[in-house]
Amino acid sequence: MIRRFERIACIDWSGAQGERQGGIAVAVTDGIGRVPRLIERRWSRAAVLEWLLDHAVRRSDLLIGIDFSAALPFLDTGAYFPGWAESPGSARALWRLVDDICRDEPHLGATALVDHPEASRHFRRHGGRQGDLFGPGNGRYRLVERICRDQRHAPATSCFNLVGAAQVGKSSLTGMRLLHQLSGRVHVWPFDPVPLTGPLIVEIYTTIAARQAGLGGGSKMRDADRLRAGLAGFGISEAPALTRYDDHSTDAILTAAWLARAAGDANLWRPPLLTSEIAAVEGWTFGIS
Repeated sequence: MIRRFERIACIDWSGAQGERQGGIAVAVTDGIGRVPRLIERRWSRAAVLEWLLDHAVRRSDLLIGIDFSAALPFLDTGAYFPGWAESPGSARALWRLVDDICRDEPHLGATALVDHPEASRHFRRHGGRQGDLFGPGNGRYRLVERICRDQRHAPATSCFNLVGAAQVGKSSLTGMRLLHQLSGRVHVWPFDPVPLTGPLIVEIYTTIAARQAGLGGGSKMRDADRLRAGLAGFGISEAPALTRYDDHSTDAILTAAWLARAAGDANLWRPPLLTSEIAAVEGWTFGIS
């Protein structure tokens, strides 16, 4: 038996420095086939945290997909930061470590972790700075990211890479601070079992939604016609009118429509390679089976 959610939300996240982020967008839909609506405001990461905490207090029947990696690679080396004595042994402990090291940094920023003398050895940073433990090629991957790449769901990138337009490391580290501050108040799959009531967060990858919508010529939607074409792939014949058609807003809208349908697929909640041990250290991207 899988849980049926009354509402679905998608959050396109951002790891950029500063308070208010144009790269953060939140869209909500009332179910399969319903037109998602964008909550139009200049979001900050702290504002998203407050929004989620409010839903936790109200026990909202809400499934929330957030576009960041909820953990770093662990399985390939048996550690997040091999060689560092303080390397945590679980994703929750990783969230706590990131939040603790960055506790004096505003806006849920994570620069202090990236610049930490031990942690920095594992990251590729701007200015040609690459840690001696970054790893070969484009860096280390979680199991679900390797599956995502091998099966061509989407071109997943390493969270240890902080350089380039496709990097997801910064958003993932700031996202870990968010998850730590939500601990005990909002469940996160697959680290937690799916609760009978209240909100639930899943990690999502917006490119998967765009590909499953059948969008050709890339996944970007920068006008009403392109967004309408994407939504049509999920049986929605109209698109919401927006004041500005930017990648983040349209990604959130389209992925909310995708998640409303995908959430009803029992197979996506039980990926065959996802064990409790893997869930505890690396988590999983919803939609990859």
